[in-house]
Amino acid sequence: MIAFIETMKTRARKAAQYHATVSELKRLSIHDALDLDIYHRDIPEIARKAVYGS
Repeated sequence: MIAFIETMKTRARKAAQYHATVSELKRLSIHDALDLDIYHRDIPEIARKAVYGS
């Protein structure tokens, strides 16, 4: 039971990190995003890789 709870905590923490990363990337100005070679449509994938790995 403890392992299940720890798994759920880890999943919740990663989901929160994912949403925070998406939010931060969406707040970039268009100029800053393009300087970093980030396109709006790529943000969810970039955040997923950052939090969950490749």
